Amino acid sequence: MPIIAPIPRNERRQMKKFIHRTRDKDYARRLTALLMLHEGSTVSHVSRTLHCSRSSVNRWINWFTLSGLEGLKSLPAGRPAVWHLSPLFTLLSFLLQHSPQDFGYLRSRWSLELITNIINTLLNVSLSKSTLYRYFCRKGIVWRRAAPTLKKSDPEYDEKMATITKALSNMSEQNPVFYEDEVDIDLNPKIGADWCFKGQQKRVVTPGKNQKHYLAGCLNAQTGKVTYVSGVRKNSDLFITLLEEMNVQYRHAESITVILDNYGIHKSRKVRAWLKQNAKFNLLFLPVYSPWLNKIERLWQSLHETVTRNHCCQYMWQLLQYVEEFMKAFSLQQQPGMKKISVSLL
Repeated sequence: MPIIAPIPRNERRQMKKFIHRTRDKDYARRLTALLMLHEGSTVSHVSRTLHCSRSSVNRWINWFTLSGLEGLKSLPAGRPAVWHLSPLFTLLSFLLQHSPQDFGYLRSRWSLELITNIINTLLNVSLSKSTLYRYFCRKGIVWRRAAPTLKKSDPEYDEKMATITKALSNMSEQNPVFYEDEVDIDLNPKIGADWCFKGQQKRVVTPGKNQKHYLAGCLNAQTGKVTYVSGVRKNSDLFITLLEEMNVQYRHAESITVILDNYGIHKSRKVRAWLKQNAKFNLLFLPVYSPWLNKIERLWQSLHETVTRNHCCQYMWQLLQYVEEFMKAFSLQQQPGMKKISVSLL
């Protein structure tokens, strides 16, 4: 005869669902014990089957009798929280929206120590940095690099974006639209993170004397195809060379629209003279200081992350071979970083 009161069918079904879904194995074991007792198993049989003591089974019976399923749930591990920091969230949100210098401090960025001191001073408490750090982790407050932005936006922002949006909506094979930008290739490698053993730091051998090379590229907004040229100088001639290359590749196009930034070489006298002789080209300038609107910036970022960061090339021609292979793989919509090429590093 069962030693506990009969458990209703709906409650038993709910208990079985909890057993399958919960990550708390102790809670699942307690529920299993109660179901076995309901089916007529003895306390001794349950304790042997679940590898627990008889006193534990009796304790679970008392919890279930007094509080039901809620009484079988495990309590949080560790000591109960001393500080309830939820009321501080409004204060922290206000502080993080401003700079310490807005409140008269010397620091330009917040530190855990400074925030802790402010909270302790304002509220007359003794909060520690470690407690505040754990609260930050729970609330998703992280230490992250800031992004530059203009205090005053471009007064022609809406007008420029409306023109660009209209061009993108009307693009076709006969009227392609491109994103254009230049990128610097440095022989001295850009340093970035890499996998290594803890306590060690990977060493990147640099050639010492830097050399520079430049790419000018256009990304087809419709097909994703990349057209690019390279040179030793980043000037109007490099930009015009790119436009001439596009004129050859898309010679059957009725018009060619190029979306680009406000760099000086894009507006020079030489470029304006070339555009007068090639009326099919239309340059649309992005709002000032808005690089995130230029889709080809992602290509250059991927180029640096894949090829130029921490590279081992001792000569510029070696590095340019890697860059060329990267650009080919990108145009074919492959994964450039997974491709092997035979470039001598000697």
